[in-house]
Amino acid sequence: MTNGYDAVPDEERDRLRRYLEAVVAARAAPVHTAVAFNAVYFGYDLGGDGYGGSPLRLDDFPVITFGECAPVLPVGAMVCVATGSDPLYAEIVYREGAHPEAGVLGDVPAWLSGAPAGAEGPGKPGSGAAPRQRELLVPDPHAFGPALSLSPAQLHRLRTRRRWINEDGHLVVDVCYPSAEAARRDELTAYAEHLLTTAREQLLSPVVPVSLAALVGGMYEDDLRAGLAGLLNTVRGVLHSSTALRTWGHYAMTRTSLADCWRDTGPLGGDDLKSLAAAVEHAATPARRRYGLAAPLTVYTAVGPRLRTFPGASEPLRGAGYAAAVCRANVALADVVQGDSEQGLFENGSRITLDDAFEGGGVWRSHHPGDAEASGDPLTPAGLGWKSTLPASSEPEAELDPIDLPLADDASLDTGELLRNDALEIVWWTPLRLAHLIGSWFPLHPYVVEDLRRSHGARPTVRLDIDHAGEVLDEKEATQAVTAELGDESGRLVGITWPRDFFPGLLLELRQRGGGTVIRLVTTRLTKRIQVGDRETGHRYDPRVLTREDAPGSDRHHDSAVGLGPRQLVMRTVRRCGLLTLDGHALMDRSVLPSAVYGRQPARSQAAALESAVAELLAERLLEPALGSRDPWGQPHFPARDREPAIPLIGYRPARRPVIRPWGGTEPGGEGLLGIQFVPGHLRRLRPGCSPSDVQRAAFREHCRRLGKADGWELPHGYTFVTEHTRGR
Repeated sequence: MTNGYDAVPDEERDRLRRYLEAVVAARAAPVHTAVAFNAVYFGYDLGGDGYGGSPLRLDDFPVITFGECAPVLPVGAMVCVATGSDPLYAEIVYREGAHPEAGVLGDVPAWLSGAPAGAEGPGKPGSGAAPRQRELLVPDPHAFGPALSLSPAQLHRLRTRRRWINEDGHLVVDVCYPSAEAARRDELTAYAEHLLTTAREQLLSPVVPVSLAALVGGMYEDDLRAGLAGLLNTVRGVLHSSTALRTWGHYAMTRTSLADCWRDTGPLGGDDLKSLAAAVEHAATPARRRYGLAAPLTVYTAVGPRLRTFPGASEPLRGAGYAAAVCRANVALADVVQGDSEQGLFENGSRITLDDAFEGGGVWRSHHPGDAEASGDPLTPAGLGWKSTLPASSEPEAELDPIDLPLADDASLDTGELLRNDALEIVWWTPLRLAHLIGSWFPLHPYVVEDLRRSHGARPTVRLDIDHAGEVLDEKEATQAVTAELGDESGRLVGITWPRDFFPGLLLELRQRGGGTVIRLVTTRLTKRIQVGDRETGHRYDPRVLTREDAPGSDRHHDSAVGLGPRQLVMRTVRRCGLLTLDGHALMDRSVLPSAVYGRQPARSQAAALESAVAELLAERLLEPALGSRDPWGQPHFPARDREPAIPLIGYRPARRPVIRPWGGTEPGGEGLLGIQFVPGHLRRLRPGCSPSDVQRAAFREHCRRLGKADGWELPHGYTFVTEHTRGR
């Protein structure tokens, strides 16, 4: 499941689907993908205890304090609301924009529909590096079971005082985003970032059924990110594939509940939903005029505030009912648009589209006449309201494409070493390069070139025997007939089929017997497999070449920065252009990063995206800060030199970590262990009256230490610890 929905066997998908359908049916609010992930990962009890029996530590939850700017709290975040008396523990199950300029009748000014976080008015996106945005959060105060929930009287008192939660039981907070890029993240990316930072102790707790660290086989940040993204993708795919559920964005509802709503004749039932759809459809339709033409008209309607105008809606919109009502209303509008219009264009001439999926629970745009506008998917938010307020003369700053600079130290990276040269054989070693992999060739030592040319001419056929130590190669890879292109002073083998496990930097030892046409290529094993950056290997390598040529955007088929995101561009540029040490450590002048990526100073938005990416990579310790100096000619140096101005550097250090094989893996050269499953350490509930042994208590403390848990190393009451082991399937 860490590899995503498509990698999960059908049987496992069905098991997960049945459980999630039961979770959606049991929860009062529509179940967001992030909430569904919580239910699976932390263990949501369908019998009424919720997360009450899970290993979650309440002290790890972020605290929301009245009167303070709140941290970023995506849907799925588990929080503690400091109420001044008993704390309110809750899971955030719904989130929307709550800008104060949205009207109480659902009317929204055009500029607000699709506006970026921190926007100050029509055409004014704001200039703050840390934008603020007012948001409405719907907490579920009963998610942790009766033992950890406030009583109805306590909740009523909090709603009445309207200090920590409003009269509907919702949180209206001003959220401070660390950067504009963070504010633009999609919901699942934002939740993954929350789990890996704010809720990291919660995510990597060794007492969850199976920790993410155990699932991905270590604590390397990129592995954790990839594994978490795969799990979220699996959960989302299962929710969307269920025939018993209906989704609006990331929110899932049972089809039964939707049918019951349509049959309901009370507040916010079927009649009110039909009235809402009719109001949106005719919002921009001009009144009949006897003379002249009606001017074009555009109306923006926010679903959340509009629902409050229906008689008797106050009570159904309290608590989680608000989230359910908003999602049902959006589904109803979407069904009307898809069923009664041609890509949003209705018979009355109005075009209805979803313009903003976040503000006010969703802003729908009604425009008349609609036939003058270009058609498109009416349910894909286009933010036309915000775009319409931008000055006509203001054109977006032209963005540049990243460039690929040649390696300044390319020649020095190719140096190998002659190990033997006598009448019997010539032996040398050299690292494999990215160009060799892409071009299917390999350079020959000058002594070999001289020997082959003298004995066999300028283009002899050579047998290449490859021995990848500890690995079994395909016959076509192990023995190959290749051509030697020999010049007067240099030569190379062409037409090589490189084994799939070969990578830039892999050290190769080559042997050629004097006068022969057989060259043997051998790799050398390490004592154990290691993880270096994104590369896992069990063989010797040159760390300098690995840093330079195994960077993002480089693989055995191509080498380009085109199409990379800001994080990947930063990592690629630092690794390709930074000052390189013998151990593969690359250091770069932080101030020249944008021009190094794009060849010249890029657009402000691109430079800001790179700076945000640098901040994230430093926070995740994938890059590290350093201090260097710059000489009078502009050349940076590390360590800093005396009497030279100091400059900030950013550095990439390829940390070596041993590889843990989580599920049926084996060390290179092992027996393969086919049918053997590795079971990570986990907790097991004991029978009443039983207690764990001292040996298992000590084993659990060691397990927590290896996973890096800062505290809580004692076994929870009623549990023992099962150490990691292998078993036959």
